[in-house]
Amino acid sequence: MAGERVLLIDDDEDIRDLIADYILSPKGFDVSVAKDGAEGLQKALHEDPDLIIVDLMMPVVSGLDLIRTLTKEGRDTPCILITAYGSERLAVETFRAGVRDYIIKPFKDVELLEAVHRVLPDAGQGPASPVYPRHTSQQLETRLRELSTLIGIGKSVTSQLDLETVLQRVLEAGVALTGADEASLLLLDPATNELYIRAAKNLDEELVSTLRLKVRDSLAGQVIHTGEPLLIGSDGWQKIKTSYLVKSLLYVPLKVKERVIGVLGVDNKVNTTPFTERDQQMLSALADYTAIAIENAQLFAETEAEWRMLEAVLSGTEDLVIVVDPAGDISLINKAAQEVFQVGDDIVGTPLRSAIDRPDLIELFEARADGETNRRAEIALGDDRVFNAHVTSIDDVGWVAVMQDITHLKELDRIKSEFVSVVSHDLRSPLTAILGYVELLSRSGPINEKQAEFIQRLQRSVQNITILISDLLDLGRIEAGFDQEMGSYHLAALVRDAVDGLRPTAELRHQTLDLRIAPSLPPNWGNELRLRQVIGNLVGNAIKFTPEGGTVLVEAHRDEDQVVMRVQDTGIGIHPSEQPYIFDKFFRSDTVANTHQGTGLGLSIVKSVIERHGGRIWVESELGKGSTFTMVLPIIAPPSSEASVAAPAL
Repeated sequence: MAGERVLLIDDDEDIRDLIADYILSPKGFDVSVAKDGAEGLQKALHEDPDLIIVDLMMPVVSGLDLIRTLTKEGRDTPCILITAYGSERLAVETFRAGVRDYIIKPFKDVELLEAVHRVLPDAGQGPASPVYPRHTSQQLETRLRELSTLIGIGKSVTSQLDLETVLQRVLEAGVALTGADEASLLLLDPATNELYIRAAKNLDEELVSTLRLKVRDSLAGQVIHTGEPLLIGSDGWQKIKTSYLVKSLLYVPLKVKERVIGVLGVDNKVNTTPFTERDQQMLSALADYTAIAIENAQLFAETEAEWRMLEAVLSGTEDLVIVVDPAGDISLINKAAQEVFQVGDDIVGTPLRSAIDRPDLIELFEARADGETNRRAEIALGDDRVFNAHVTSIDDVGWVAVMQDITHLKELDRIKSEFVSVVSHDLRSPLTAILGYVELLSRSGPINEKQAEFIQRLQRSVQNITILISDLLDLGRIEAGFDQEMGSYHLAALVRDAVDGLRPTAELRHQTLDLRIAPSLPPNWGNELRLRQVIGNLVGNAIKFTPEGGTVLVEAHRDEDQVVMRVQDTGIGIHPSEQPYIFDKFFRSDTVANTHQGTGLGLSIVKSVIERHGGRIWVESELGKGSTFTMVLPIIAPPSSEASVAAPAL
């Protein structure tokens, strides 16, 4: 008879109303509801319903606890469990507790009604039928087999990189779960807007190699257009392609990020059993796994292609490339670097410090200042080769060193310096003669005003050339290492002398020249003459390029095992595009070339002297606001011999 009594237990009012008022009551069921497990247990014991539908997760008394309690009380009321997730473990646990079936949220009304009819086959269709016992072991085994198959496919997707193996397992599972005769995976060819078979199970090999379906006039193409499954029963032969007929078929879409890329399908040519909604659910789950596998394979292929290209670039380049991770271990070294440092691939994964015996290279990697992301240095090998090393910090990677062979550039620079030194030296004699005869002109007879002006211009030009030659000779001597006299000096005294000597110039320009020297500066070891020249150049430039009324600050202090001197001004500043070149020889900024005299060698001399003392110098500047030159020198202990002894070349 109709009117089976159903007890619905769920703590969600919307779910209760949906199931009771819109799904079960219209089908003739007599529905009683309970808002939680405790109330539901009392009603189940007193009302003795024909069927209980209960939610798994509820406060106080869960769905499984309620069913176990009823079993202990000797009640054999069939139960359907509603849950938000499904797994093999849950299936075993629920069926052992006495659950006849369970459905997973979100579900459709037809899915709930199918579950009800599986538990009460004659429900709502005629005379009352006896209450069936628990599912047979065969039905339980079927459900467990389905879940086990899906879990196995999921593991294959996450563990297998071979796409062919995964696709074949998916198709085998599709045939096994749905009982189909054949299974196929069709992918969309965007170029032709046709579907072709990517993999198949039980299909004729010739058909697999030749089948191509137009999207616009095929059943599989309909799934591509709608993005929805297509299920056709066994009420006649269905044409997939001319001469390829089936009795029933089921197609589900393959979606990657909401984009349909193909169709997973099963069909029957001999079997007359129609496909069901449950078959559609199983095949849809397999389609999701398949889409993930295809996307993983595409990403893996792209990654492999990029890695092969990177490997080819690294192998083909003559530059040396070494990558060191944050822990200090080598993570990559190309062939060129292996040949230069005479190591093999086996050093990958080992600490740089123990793998390559190059203290200067190790120091370049390990001398990391706070916030510093780039470092440069020259690495000189024992065979007279010199490499320019550039180390860059890369997030989540570590430090990457790229080294170019600049041996030929160093040789060209040496030849050029020698040439400049020789030419500069030889020019002094004719310049001396020119200047001498110009001075004698005024003694040889009357000179008019215009001639006197020309003589003054000629004298200034000769003086400028003389200064330029002197700078060139100084730079040549410094780079050649001829200034070897080393001795003890006090940086504080050098700074004070330089500032005192330039203070009259600053006062003429109405500038404030401020001096701040820390009392803790220790004596140091170096070439006092050249360091005095450095300080004079830096302070003189600050005064020269600071407008009248500006400020120049000179400060010096100790920082652990080094001394730091800064010259800060409120001058015209340096354009960011010019800052990398201001220490280059003969470089002069476009903004001062026509307004300030100079040779463009002063800062180059400064840099050469400081670097030959083992120090470094850099500039921070903002156009229109001023510049700060920072010089850092290591504190060097004098040799054990007397201070007057000459040290090795700078």
